[in-house]
Amino acid sequence: MHFRQIQNYFGMDCIIIDDDKVSRLLVEKYIGKTDFLNLLASFDSAVEAINNLDRYKGVDLIFLDIEMPDMTGIEFIKINENLPQVVIISAREKYAVEAIEYDVTDYLLKPISYARFFKAATKAKRKYEDERNLNKSTGVFVKETAGNFVRIKYDEIFWIEALENYIAITTSINKYTIHCTMKSIEKQLPENNFIRIHRSFIVNINKIEAIEDNSLVFTVENEKHKIPIAKNNKEELMQKINIISK
Repeated sequence: MHFRQIQNYFGMDCIIIDDDKVSRLLVEKYIGKTDFLNLLASFDSAVEAINNLDRYKGVDLIFLDIEMPDMTGIEFIKINENLPQVVIISAREKYAVEAIEYDVTDYLLKPISYARFFKAATKAKRKYEDERNLNKSTGVFVKETAGNFVRIKYDEIFWIEALENYIAITTSINKYTIHCTMKSIEKQLPENNFIRIHRSFIVNINKIEAIEDNSLVFTVENEKHKIPIAKNNKEELMQKINIISK
């Protein structure tokens, strides 16, 4: 197994899945040279990657090999719903048509030049930015069932709660449970309206009804709810909301 994690918090978060050590190290090098890419982890098999995916639900881009033992890249795509963008890296051109059917962002043939890699990365960045700009306009799309998505308007959201590998979005009409991380959803929310007040909670400041001690009060369908405020987040919250005191 080859696995490493790099802490860097700028740009698109990505992972590599490739059993070819030479190719994997080359892609790691190329990512390091590209300012808007941030390498989170590098795996030498799809099996190893799939066993660690829960740790990387906020990943924005996967560089994926096709021919690997135990599980191919195509099989990895088939069994994983809600994958982020995927750039295929393969020594064989014959898989290109099948890969395109799964809406991959690009298909790179080994050996890869940096120029070709950068072109694919730029394409992924443009798509990433387009999707974020669309979502940030009025709301976010969440997946309800296979192939079906629903838009949740920002002004409908009361709070978002972390539930292990899922998040729960509470609105005035429904509660949506989504396979996603707090980090990922936080990136998509307008900063003026939302704030993280606790490790497990992000709230819409326009929906706050009252502040009682170290809790925020919300009323949803005539029922009151209290959300805790972490000590480290209280000062930022108080600076963000409008307060008139005696």
